[in-house]
Amino acid sequence: MLYRRLRHTRRRLLSLRHWRTRIVFWGGSLLVGAISAGFAEIASVADDSFHSLSSSHRYLTLAIPPIGLALVAWLTFRFWPDAGGSGIPQAIAALGIRKERARRQILSMRIAVGKIILTILGLASGASIGREGPTVHIGASIMTSLGRLARFPPQALERGLILAGGAGGISAAFNTPLAGILFAIEEMSRSFEERTNGTILIMVLLSGITAVAILGDYSYFGSTDAWLSAPGDWLAVPVCGVVGGVLGGLFSSAIVYGSQRIAPFAKRHPVWLAVICGAAISLLGLISGGLTYGTGYHEASSVVSGSASLPTGFGILKMLATIASYLSGIPGGIFAPALATGAALGADLAPLFHSTPAGAIVLLGMVAYFAGVVQTPMTAFVIVMEMTSNQDMLLPLMATSLVAFSVSRLICHEPIYHSLSRAFLVRGNSEAAKGATTTNQRRTPEANQAPAVPDSESEKAPVE
Repeated sequence: MLYRRLRHTRRRLLSLRHWRTRIVFWGGSLLVGAISAGFAEIASVADDSFHSLSSSHRYLTLAIPPIGLALVAWLTFRFWPDAGGSGIPQAIAALGIRKERARRQILSMRIAVGKIILTILGLASGASIGREGPTVHIGASIMTSLGRLARFPPQALERGLILAGGAGGISAAFNTPLAGILFAIEEMSRSFEERTNGTILIMVLLSGITAVAILGDYSYFGSTDAWLSAPGDWLAVPVCGVVGGVLGGLFSSAIVYGSQRIAPFAKRHPVWLAVICGAAISLLGLISGGLTYGTGYHEASSVVSGSASLPTGFGILKMLATIASYLSGIPGGIFAPALATGAALGADLAPLFHSTPAGAIVLLGMVAYFAGVVQTPMTAFVIVMEMTSNQDMLLPLMATSLVAFSVSRLICHEPIYHSLSRAFLVRGNSEAAKGATTTNQRRTPEANQAPAVPDSESEKAPVE
């Protein structure tokens, strides 16, 4: 028995296929980390440039969102029709698309390049979007593209590559390795297979190390030592959880049902839809004094650190700007804007709790709204904890996240990303079915009599 195991191990170590698989995963992890870091830097420059222009030419910049979003929408519709939105729904849909050819339409190097270009243009136009969802799309696209070059079996593409690429993207984007792992488990797959767990862990580790080597070791929102010191402070947990859950559920419902309602108009007039949404973004920017433009990173950082305050109602305006940005159809995520909205929500609720540190309420509002939007309670409290380097708030963040998740599910019954992924999944599988029907019709009678190998058999190759 021992001899057979040793012989099997030696055969694996000498196997070209074994090392090819490992090299692709390791090399892909480093590439995802490097591209994510570069994407973060360029996106930050684009965001800062628009804010700088807005502060010096407040009224002139009102024309930029409608024109900029119209340009981005035209480029998306013309060259990268599957790159719109966050990108996380595409990665989730790819896990359920049966045919590799249909999967290639939403996960490819071409899509990754388009996602980077279009997201940067969107930020430069003042859209209330983030780069984190697009980074997941980019990571999954890079890994699946490398898998195709190495001729991996379909099962490896479906689970290991897509999940690992998405998790590595979150890890590199936020410098939050634990959140990257939990996001892959909780949101993208809703399961955790033993044969893919090592792949995801190594991918997250290597991607995160690469991003840190380029950007430096940092906390996304800096650090705060605020915590709930008195038993009475815990009253903020259910209050923030309920308010954040309600607003997060309303946001998700607006995105899901709004996307469905405007889909016919968006298909016929994508540029005009972007102009209308861009005008709404400009109006909200004028009302807020330019604060609702962009990712919301600077506003959230200032209120988390306590270095500045936000005007009352900023959270609602930011939420509306994010809805308008997403419904415009341009590429862009909702992670960073959701965190900024949640931070503002916490700042608005802080005066209700006079004896509780305002910084702690801000963190509770952030985790509550984020959990209400994405409905992934574990990812929510871990990502906020890692972003602020505050382990003392772990239990309050966890409790608030669970309350917000439960409340949000009463309003929006299905997680936002899974609802949005259904359109890509249905279209991908229907196109695959049409392709299979066309292929069968073109076969000769002799070929039609030959037994076909079922897809389930061809996809049983394990990931080594």
